[in-house]
Amino acid sequence: VQLQASGGGLVQDGGSLRLSCAVSGRTFGLYTTAWFRQAPGKEREFVAGISSSSGIVPYADSVKGRFTISRDNAKNMVYLQMNSLKPEDTAVYYCAGSYRRKVGSAWTRSDGYDYWGQGTQVTVSS
Repeated sequence: VQLQASGGGLVQDGGSLRLSCAVSGRTFGLYTTAWFRQAPGKEREFVAGISSSSGIVPYADSVKGRFTISRDNAKNMVYLQMNSLKPEDTAVYYCAGSYRRKVGSAWTRSDGYDYWGQGTQVTVSS
């Protein structure tokens, strides 16, 4: 399985961006996909996740109400719509995938994901 993230860029405080993650390879049965981010000097943190049926969609508290994750299984794409961006959202954003179902806090653990994209830089200027 390969994941390719794109859509990052430079945006002003309050602006919007949509990130895309193209999933290829043995995608059948890939149950969970998620977005993580890592700011300079900080640990990688969970942003949002989505199950294969889009029935389970957890978000980090810091992005609830501003970010929306979605997926198009027919196109093997996962998206992250980011609105009302803040300077503290500045980070490299990574998409990740796993064949394993996740419950509760398991969504947020980066070591629970088997496949990672290369990351895309998001910079929010104040």
